[in-house]
Parts: sequence; C-alpha cells; structure tokens
Amino acid sequence: MTTLLQLSDLLVKRDGQTVLDVDALSVDAGDVLAIVGPNGAGKSTLFLVLARLLKADRGQIVFNGRHMHSIHDLEYRRQIALVLQEPLLMEMSVYDNAALGLKFRRQPKAEIVHRVMHWLDRLGVAHLAERPARKLSGGEAQRVSLARAFVLQPDLLLLDEPFTSLDAPTRARLLEDLKSVLYETRMTTIFITHDLQEALKLATNVAVILDGRIEQIGAPQNVFDHPVNDRVAGFLGR
Repeated sequence: MTTLLQLSDLLVKRDGQTVLDVDALSVDAGDVLAIVGPNGAGKSTLFLVLARLLKADRGQIVFNGRHMHSIHDLEYRRQIALVLQEPLLMEMSVYDNAALGLKFRRQPKAEIVHRVMHWLDRLGVAHLAERPARKLSGGEAQRVSLARAFVLQPDLLLLDEPFTSLDAPTRARLLEDLKSVLYETRMTTIFITHDLQEALKLATNVAVILDGRIEQIGAPQNVFDHPVNDRVAGFLGR
C-alpha cells in the first residue's frame, strides 16, 4: 500500500495556546479517513493545515513522497480538492460552476464537457446543468460542489463537514451516493465530521481527535467497539 500523506510532530498554536498537537498520522492511497471529534477538538484546524490555508508552527508533512516545503502552493492545490460546509457556488450556471477548475487549468473544451457532464450525471444533477447555481436546494448545491471537486481528479479530496446543513433525508441520500463514488474511484479522502454515523458510513479508517490530539486511529468498527481510553469511550458514547 502506497502512503500518500504523512504528518509528524505537527504543532499549531493560536494566541499562545496549543490547538493541535499531532505526533503522527499517515493516510494510504485509496483510504477514506474520517477525523471525528467534538466541536473545538481541532478538526477544522487540521483541515486548514492540510488545505494549506494555515501554517503549522512546527512539524513535517510529506505528500506523495515529497516534503511539503518543497511543493509550491499552486502545485499542491492542483493536486487536491476541497468541499466545505457551504458549497460557495459562483453566480453562474451549474455547468459553469462544475467546469470552473478545468477552465482555469486550460483543459481542452471536449475534455471539460466530458468530465463535467459525467460527474453531474453521476451525482444526480445533470438535469440541472443550465440552472443558475444560486437557485438550487441545499442538497443540490452540495452535489454540484462535489461534482466540481471530482472533475479535477485530485490525488486528495478534503471534506469539511459537507452535510451539516442538510436535512436528514437529503443527507442520507447524499451519503449513500458519495459512499458509492468513493468506493468506485478509490479516491484518497480525508473527511472531517462530528457525526459518528457519517464516519461509520463512509470511512475505511477513523481518527478520534480530542483537545487537539489524536487519541485513536483504526478501522471504524474496531474504534467504536474498543476505545483505547475513557475519554474516547465518552466521546463515542460507550
């Protein structure tokens, strides 16, 4: 198994206080890693560091066999895709939103059309291709946001609680579709969530983060059945 991402001795401080302290974390190619923890545990801070939107005070990150400091910001961002809590769609059509990244990368028009329509169809929103993106429901907008990420064929997909604002039936359908897509594509994914059921549904591995530290990593069912300490057990409701 090829390791895509390795973190070691990672430290992030804010206002002099430690908010993230990760001794070691590795993600193999093809894995879906769920980072779970309560609000304020450090999940979003870790996401921002991995998205290269926040600089760590200390530590080492190796991506695709290269130290992060040797990879230019633009080069790195061309290898990842982000899906956030809010879809943040532009004031243009669904098709144009999904095509935006490929246009920036100057892909041939025929390739753009093929990839965009494939992913809009795969995520169930191809019939909305010409609709203004600002006139979508929450679930539709998040499906377009996911399509916009998948068309880029990233080496790493980063998801930051993308289902938080959706109602339960919409969330359940989207989770089912995303699980199917991730299984088919084997796209390496890091998924930030506070929802344990989402982690069980999507992840091949789960990392429990509490007070800025990763307390346990393992297969979802193993983590849920065998928490390593009382703190993890308390968070998991065991």
